[in-house]
Amino acid sequence: MVAIQHYHLPINPPREICCFCPYFVGSHYILQTITNMKLTTTAAFLLITLLSFGQDRVHRIDSLLHALYAKKKINGNFLIAEKGKVIYSHSFGLANEATKDTLNANSIFELASCSKQFTAMAIMMLKEKGKLDLDNPISQYIPELSYYKGVTVRNLLNHTGGLPDYMELMDSLFDKTRIATNKDMIALFGKHHPKPLFEPNTKYEYSNTGYALLASIIEKASGLSYADYLAKSIFRPLQMTSSFVYTRRLSPRKVDNYAYGYVYSDSLKKYVLPDDLKETSMVVWLDGIVGDGCVNSTVNDLLKWDRALYTNTLLSAAGMKQVFETATIKDGSRTDYGFGWAIENNADFGKLTSHSGGWPGYLTYIDRHVDNDRTIIILQNHEAVTVPIKTIRNLLYNKVMPLPKQRTAITLTTAQLEELVGTYTIQEGMDLNISLNKEQLFVQLTGQDPLPLFAESSSALFLKVVDAQLQVERDGKGMITHLFLLQNGNKIKAVRK
Repeated sequence: MVAIQHYHLPINPPREICCFCPYFVGSHYILQTITNMKLTTTAAFLLITLLSFGQDRVHRIDSLLHALYAKKKINGNFLIAEKGKVIYSHSFGLANEATKDTLNANSIFELASCSKQFTAMAIMMLKEKGKLDLDNPISQYIPELSYYKGVTVRNLLNHTGGLPDYMELMDSLFDKTRIATNKDMIALFGKHHPKPLFEPNTKYEYSNTGYALLASIIEKASGLSYADYLAKSIFRPLQMTSSFVYTRRLSPRKVDNYAYGYVYSDSLKKYVLPDDLKETSMVVWLDGIVGDGCVNSTVNDLLKWDRALYTNTLLSAAGMKQVFETATIKDGSRTDYGFGWAIENNADFGKLTSHSGGWPGYLTYIDRHVDNDRTIIILQNHEAVTVPIKTIRNLLYNKVMPLPKQRTAITLTTAQLEELVGTYTIQEGMDLNISLNKEQLFVQLTGQDPLPLFAESSSALFLKVVDAQLQVERDGKGMITHLFLLQNGNKIKAVRK
């Protein structure tokens, strides 16, 4: 069985997206996206930022992105707008590695988890039409899920339902010679009743399962397919002429100007379609599942979408307000997620509504600065790239980025190195493994390649490919009990097995 890497998971990163623990706000976001992509961020573009600060901010952003492209750190389309006016738009790289067709502003990309905002909007539109109630149990629309008591439509929107991950379930139980659909997913849940992760509304845990089920609820409530409902209710009214739901393995068709997603093969030393690699073969057999992903679009269409979200074209003012409100869970605390959007009140940039997405070959990000009416849209069709969102934000607001702290590696004794070797659990299914090969430490997150690890002391380790550290903790007897992963202001505990 091939271990599933949890793509479709990234949400909002107000901080820089990096290789180690890519994207997110808060510890759980990090856990959800650790396995998504091998992204590399170095200090190089920060130096470029400082050296070019005398330039106009748009020129500085352009210099940054061209420098990253020269280092093969980006491949995709970047669009920045202020009050709906495009101030920067540029395409970097190829849309098709076989034909060598280049990307352009109208290239169509898979949005991955950025699809969730459209799923949530469709649910809200049906709610305002009286076709469904957010506080109804999901079993009212999907009777096969009556086993999951107390889970409501609202819980699915807010990621507070506690349902198990469908990818893990299908990885172990589904016939991978077929292409799965939402019906197949629901049938497996109905037959096997995998145990809920937690009681509904007692915690937040990002859930692709929830948004796939929302697509099925849309179909039940509307009488249309998920694809047809989005086309009729959102894409056509907003004249998003290059946006649609696309399951290209299940229902192949010719799409002009398509940006094919590529992953890098270490063995072949080149970019290939994820369909061709065993470790990313889920793109084929999970291709028919929609709702958590599978919306395809362009940077220009997504700007039309952004503009519509400032109006009441799709929803009433009250409904639109609800979309961008964070959820309150049972203990009275608030999450950082609304309906299809991560929400942040940022001291530097005001209210942000954002989402990121990742699926083999694609890396996407939509960043809406609501208080200042600024929009950053990033669509990439290579996996081993960076999303320099924090740097772009700072340049856009004429803020200087500090350089990361310079760290000096020391040599540990063999005994000290061997003491660090082991497996450290972040959460179920997510381990951090430290290994030793010829006196060199390596750290590996579940689903990723090992990365070289260096020591400042026997209790302070760091990576050079990204600004991330490991803080080792010991008990009263000096035995290692756990460590903390430190990156972008986040502190994530990993307990030694």
